[in-house]
Amino acid sequence: MNNLSKNYFDYIIIGAGPAGVQLGYFMEKHNLNYCILEKSSSVGSFFEKYPRQRRLISINKIFTGYDDLEINLRWDWNSLLCDEPKLLFKNYSKKFFPHPDDFIRYLKDFAAHYELNIKYNSEVDNISKDNHENFIIQSNTVTYRSKFLIVATGIPKQRIPEIEGIELCELYENCSVDPNDYLDQKVLIIGKGNSGFETADNLVSTASRIHLLSPNIVKFAWKTHYVGDLRALNNNHLDTYLLKSQNAVLNAEIIKIRKDEDGQYHVLVNYTKVSGIEHEELSYDRVIIASGFTMNLSFFDKSIKPQSAHDGKFPRLTCEWESTNVKNLYFAGVLSHSRDYKKATSGFIHGYRYNCKALIQMLLRKNYEIDLPVHKLKTICLSKIHKLVLNKINRSSALWQQFGFFGDVLIIEVQENKAYYLEALPCDYIHEILCKEREEYHLFTLEYGTRHFDPFSNEVQRVNRFDMENAHESDFLHPVIRKYSRGKLISEKHLLEDLDGEFLRKEHIDALHEYFKTNMAMNHTSPKKKSIRIE
Repeated sequence: MNNLSKNYFDYIIIGAGPAGVQLGYFMEKHNLNYCILEKSSSVGSFFEKYPRQRRLISINKIFTGYDDLEINLRWDWNSLLCDEPKLLFKNYSKKFFPHPDDFIRYLKDFAAHYELNIKYNSEVDNISKDNHENFIIQSNTVTYRSKFLIVATGIPKQRIPEIEGIELCELYENCSVDPNDYLDQKVLIIGKGNSGFETADNLVSTASRIHLLSPNIVKFAWKTHYVGDLRALNNNHLDTYLLKSQNAVLNAEIIKIRKDEDGQYHVLVNYTKVSGIEHEELSYDRVIIASGFTMNLSFFDKSIKPQSAHDGKFPRLTCEWESTNVKNLYFAGVLSHSRDYKKATSGFIHGYRYNCKALIQMLLRKNYEIDLPVHKLKTICLSKIHKLVLNKINRSSALWQQFGFFGDVLIIEVQENKAYYLEALPCDYIHEILCKEREEYHLFTLEYGTRHFDPFSNEVQRVNRFDMENAHESDFLHPVIRKYSRGKLISEKHLLEDLDGEFLRKEHIDALHEYFKTNMAMNHTSPKKKSIRIE
């Protein structure tokens, strides 16, 4: 094979959605040989159809009180990472929950500005490997080859529950979004996620009754801190249920669905949250499936079929987002959420944009021996380290968005009296690869508490005392500092949460100083006169 062929690239990315475009930016920045294969005629084609009610649930908070671009990314969930301030999403929409069309326009401008190498109308039909372990990507009548492959196709396939008669029902992806098509009808929506509630909210003015049904209870994002759970902007249906306005939310399993000659749906259910077994047959005019989405990897040859996780929703990945069973196959965007599913935000733009940046850094280190970006401290100076860490935990958007999943790491070289500070890497990567054999390193994260109580209940009053000694009981996002040696936890320190997320009060500064004094003074002497340079 001739590697100089016009259809050979070191890296091929499948999908020109937000993740593919973000990867393209970093590929261009590092002058890598790449191309992006996109099945449609434009970037971000997913957003031409979804969400069906044409309102994103990713926030676009423009007025924050800060003029620091890095800090503002904490509340900007749509912008991609780049070096051009004009390419911030706030310049495309002023709405807090923006319209998808504005986001498509933003992606088009982003891709055009950086002249990304995107090959449109290139749907992938088959992926295999040759004898040299190169990927062979068949797209229409064109064959591409690459050493490395990154799949960024999202989770476009709607999940269909295994229920007898389910094929009789409508799908969220193609059901009518015109409320007038549901006049005076009884509607069942299978699924209690954002797509289900979004659909119910759209029909509340016209449908006679709307039931949302699934075996599990509703999970609220404001309680779980997981933005993929039910968001407040979609939960108006709950009022109409609890205030007895003919609608309902049911916890039940569907045993069977049948349709009679008059077009009525008869749904046999088994309630899951009642004592014993209770069956009931319910009747509806329409049944809509809104039970979530899953990946579609049907284009992979069976010889290199990636292993899956989370009931087939995501690929099984290493800490570098590489397939566990197919070498040099990586996943980005929503598909990288396999590593932090239901925990952090890799399933969303404001999370996986940082994954994309870290992935490119990992590939550069792994394939070209290019060091990760690092602040090199020529001499260990506790006052300088203290100042650096305090600045990062108060400004970092990556730690804020990828809470508990990403961390900054301070690596201490005892014998050489040096230290290295690296930013925004997955904690698992730090432990498993970067610092696996390190004698001493300190990990800095922002994390929520672990109690998961209802923040609007009286339970919040049971915190012992709201002070630094009880900072480990903080429930809101707060800094956590941990010391490790060869992956083993040595010590842990929590800083008290703050209403505004600013950790600059005296108690924060003193607690952080005390941590370093306690955990580093035994091994290191801080020079009093010698200056330190941070590169």
